Amino acid sequence: MSTSSLPLSSYALMGAARPVGGLARQERRLLIAGIAAVHLLAVWALLQTAPVRRALKEAAPLMVSLLSIERPTEPVPALPPPPKAAAAPLQPALPVPQVILAPTAAPQPLAPAPVVAEVPPATPTVVSVSTVPVPPLAPAPPTVRQLPPTAVRYLVPPAIEVPMASRRLGESGTVLLRVLIDVNGLPRQVTLHKSSGHARLDEQALQAMRGARFKPYTENGVAVEGVAIAALQYELD
Repeated sequence: MSTSSLPLSSYALMGAARPVGGLARQERRLLIAGIAAVHLLAVWALLQTAPVRRALKEAAPLMVSLLSIERPTEPVPALPPPPKAAAAPLQPALPVPQVILAPTAAPQPLAPAPVVAEVPPATPTVVSVSTVPVPPLAPAPPTVRQLPPTAVRYLVPPAIEVPMASRRLGESGTVLLRVLIDVNGLPRQVTLHKSSGHARLDEQALQAMRGARFKPYTENGVAVEGVAIAALQYELD
C-alpha cells in the first residue's frame, strides 16, 4: 500500500510515533543556553549596582608577598696564629748612671709692696655751742633733827582710850610712835615706830597722836623742827 493513499490521521500518528531522541537533545541544549544567558544577564545587572561594586572592592583578594629569610652567615674560621719567633739570647743589662741633683734653695716669698692710702685732709668741724642758762640748784633739804624724849611737852595730850573689843579681849601694851613736830608744835607726820602687839591699840594710838599739840622745841630762843619718839601706854583698869 502506498503512502499517498494514507489518510492525514495516519501521518499524524506516524509523526507521533517518531523517536523523540533527536528533538529532545536539541531542545535541552536550547534550554540550557537560555538559562545560562538569563544567569549572565542577572549577574551583569547585579554588577552594575553601587553596593555590589563596593562589596567586590572590599572583598578583593589580599596580595601576600613571601619574604625570603636570610640564612645566617657561617663564621669564618680563624686563621692559625703565626709561628713564634725564636727568642733572642738575653744580653746583660747595662748599669744606668744615676744623676744626683743638688738641692736648690726654696724661693723666698716676695714681701708685699707697701700700700699707701691717700687720706683726705681733715676739714675742721665747727661746733656751735649755745649758752643754755643752767637753773640754780635747789637747796638741799635741811636735816631733820632728832629731838630728845624730854623735849616732848604736850599742850594738848593725845586722848588715850582702850577700845571696847580690846577690853573684852584683855589687850594691853605700849605703842611707840615717831612724830615729826614742826616749829608751831603740830604733829606734821606720825608713823608707827614699835607695835604693842595688838593692831587695835596701834591704830587708836596713831589717831590720838594726830590730835595732840606740842610745845615748840627751841634752841637759843629759836623754834626748831625735829623728830621725837613718843610712847603711849594702854593698861586695863
